[in-house]
Amino acid sequence: MKTITRVIFFTIAALVTLAATPLSANDFPSLSDLRTALESGEKTSAQLVREYRHRIESYNERLNAVTQLSDNALQEAERLDRLRSAGTVLGPLHGIPVLLKDNIDTGDGMANTAGSWLLRENIPADDAFLVRSLRKQGAIILGKANLSEWANFRSTSSSSGWSAVGGQTRNPYDLSRSPCGSSSGSAVAVAAGLVPLAVGTETDGSVTCPAAINGVVGIKPTLGLVSRDGIIPISAHQDTAGPMATTVEGAVALLDAMVGEDPGDPGSIPARGPYRRHLNANGLEGLRIGIVRNLTGYSPKTDAVFEQALETLRAQGATLVDNTNIDTLGDIHAKEFDLLAWEFRDALAEYLETTPVKARSLDALVAANKRARDRELQHFGQEIFIKAQESRGRQEPGFAEEVARLKTLAGEQGIDALLKEHDLDLLVAPTTSPAWKIDLVNGDHYLGSASTPAAVAGYPHITVPMGFVRHLPVGLSFFSGANREDILIAAAYNYEQASGARRAPEIPAGTPRGE
Repeated sequence: MKTITRVIFFTIAALVTLAATPLSANDFPSLSDLRTALESGEKTSAQLVREYRHRIESYNERLNAVTQLSDNALQEAERLDRLRSAGTVLGPLHGIPVLLKDNIDTGDGMANTAGSWLLRENIPADDAFLVRSLRKQGAIILGKANLSEWANFRSTSSSSGWSAVGGQTRNPYDLSRSPCGSSSGSAVAVAAGLVPLAVGTETDGSVTCPAAINGVVGIKPTLGLVSRDGIIPISAHQDTAGPMATTVEGAVALLDAMVGEDPGDPGSIPARGPYRRHLNANGLEGLRIGIVRNLTGYSPKTDAVFEQALETLRAQGATLVDNTNIDTLGDIHAKEFDLLAWEFRDALAEYLETTPVKARSLDALVAANKRARDRELQHFGQEIFIKAQESRGRQEPGFAEEVARLKTLAGEQGIDALLKEHDLDLLVAPTTSPAWKIDLVNGDHYLGSASTPAAVAGYPHITVPMGFVRHLPVGLSFFSGANREDILIAAAYNYEQASGARRAPEIPAGTPRGE
């Protein structure tokens, strides 16, 4: 029960410390600032851990972004400080605190819950491969971030950022609005300066949507660059972890520390890093960029900001080719959900078999949710669970062939075809709409996004802040073919430096209304 008490670890007394003070992240340091402070001796890693923990304890009640803090973080920081003093630096993230989405295994005593009360005692025996990689680079695992429960794969009327473990995550730019999901807490924590870096996961939009809506940078890598070991799954054909930071440089540094070929993941591929070498302030010069108009139109005010972003791309030396539409988009949408549900049924059962959790199938989880309905089903149901469990999983007729066909529609006949036809380097579109109002009665008021083609194809996708619709941030999406992180990073970094579009949130004092 130790972990249960830590999941709900914030006391009223601790949280009212700064309740009368608006939160502004403008004076919070970037990763580059933190590294300089550590290298000069101005700061120690132990000081950083204490400062970020204090910030979380002071503001998390308003945001519900963080669910757990590691008991080992301060001790690890002190160890890394001793190594630095002795002249040993493990990597660019040596002594930097990082939050993990609460669907990633750690072997340090924290539960891996997927936001579900049913997994509150799921204490993994060891770290996920990506967590081991982070630790080898000197990153400090500060704790776990809230998420849309089960990575937003339980109900068709869910509220993004809500979980039975962590409650409703809130957008730091407007506490009444959605943080998107499913990596809600990861994005909010970075945006609000509760941590400098965070890891999210994406099947379709779960890194890029919350990153855009909360005004941070998010990278969904090429499928297989980051091992899927130790991540509570939806689909091996689309799942990947990805980094979040306030800057492209920070996100790329985290990506470099996460990638690596894992013999335990059959889909793992070698990295082509270090990716930080592609941080080019003139990275847009000479590029041919396609404007994907059929990924626009659902939010006219976002489209207006997008037009301004296009002018910045032109001014930086890019040639823009208009109306490079993905004609296969409708066919992709028509089949994606079914295939994800079928695979989820079997992939989740395989993960649960490795855990101490009693419920080891969707049937068992559905029944357990009903028994815990006052906690788990108070706002929305479990229609996706039921649909997935009623299927034959990967034994559905033609499953493998349909997966291959879908990837062809998104990749070879979609993104790749556009790049080839128009001699393009990459594609751009608005990432998604501004944040909608949180609605725990009807669920999300989602309008659209650019995430699906790259998610289904398994191709890289980077979102960067591109401006605001009133007080709400919106993002610009860059995506291209497989393993083209190089060109996307160069373009995104150049755009970020030229536009200066990010503005940190100022969170009003006081606590939002209860759920």
